[in-house]
Amino acid sequence: MQTYAISKTIYSEDIKRLRKTLGLTQKEFASLAGVSHKTVERWESTADPITGPITTLVRILWEQPKLTEYFSVPEKRFPMRIWYMHRNEVCTLIDVDEMRREVQIRNYTNRIQYRAFGINVEPSFEEFQEFLESRCFPRSGDKMKIRLQELGIPFYDPLLIIEKTQGRMAEDEFWLQVER
Repeated sequence: MQTYAISKTIYSEDIKRLRKTLGLTQKEFASLAGVSHKTVERWESTADPITGPITTLVRILWEQPKLTEYFSVPEKRFPMRIWYMHRNEVCTLIDVDEMRREVQIRNYTNRIQYRAFGINVEPSFEEFQEFLESRCFPRSGDKMKIRLQELGIPFYDPLLIIEKTQGRMAEDEFWLQVER
């Protein structure tokens, strides 16, 4: 008995048609599907039925093509990009222009508690700075100077600390990756 109304097989034409409908190259579709470019080339050139998880993804994308827009990463427009992660899941993308004191974010989860700024979708630069500091050890404390020395940082700067520690805290599985 089949539990889900999703075909267990698809064909090369199904993948080609979906990819073209979505406006994706083979390489872009490979990235979306989490496979190699060669795999997509093979899928699109075979006469054999294609099986596996790709069949479910193809069905979902046929029904919800806007998902590709939802999960796409926008072009980097500011000098710094910070990925706020939970384990290996992208939760919030934070683009920052420190000189202009501008922040833009894009959330990739509906779970409010996993978002860098919770329900706030337009954080101010000050809120961004507070967020950074929340991902560091306290500014004041007995061992702050020792911790800074261990990290090779001359003074307390949340961004420098996060670049060294990835903002990892002992009590959670969130972390940050900084791109400049």
